Amino acid sequence: MRTLGPGSVSSFLKIILDVTWFALWAVIGALALASLAALLLSFNTELISKIELETDIGDKRLLGPALASALFAGALYMGGVLLIVGNLRRIFKTLTAGDPFHPDNVGRLRLIGLILAGLELGRWAFWGVAALLMPGADQDGGGLNLTTWFSVMVVFVLAEVFREGARLRREAELTI
Repeated sequence: MRTLGPGSVSSFLKIILDVTWFALWAVIGALALASLAALLLSFNTELISKIELETDIGDKRLLGPALASALFAGALYMGGVLLIVGNLRRIFKTLTAGDPFHPDNVGRLRLIGLILAGLELGRWAFWGVAALLMPGADQDGGGLNLTTWFSVMVVFVLAEVFREGARLRREAELTI
């Protein structure tokens, strides 16, 4: 089976990325609506006082804004994932067209690396703020994730490989 061009593995993966892209839009919409609902729920303190939690977060009036903030942070995170998938769709579009070393792919890969790093830094910030605002809540998610940072480095190295491939292609086009 071919890896590049129409009817190849890359065209199949592009279809999967297209479906994922639309699914992410649906998830972001659902998270935004849930965040709005949690924020509106926070105005009705009688409903919030009836909610039982396994952890003690202190004042239950903070539950609505805390839940809304967490859902909004989830929507922002999914927005970052959506940007990554959107750039991957564009990269796979060039792969399906048989042009893997398109010059735009270098910038797309660099952007993917920056977004991955930003998502990880945002995760740290979220867990740091959560630890300050809700000291009794579970705080297991704020540690260093070596897999993520390794992925960021791999994406930046791949961007340089694609940059070199685009340069070599440009030189080959100039050769008579």
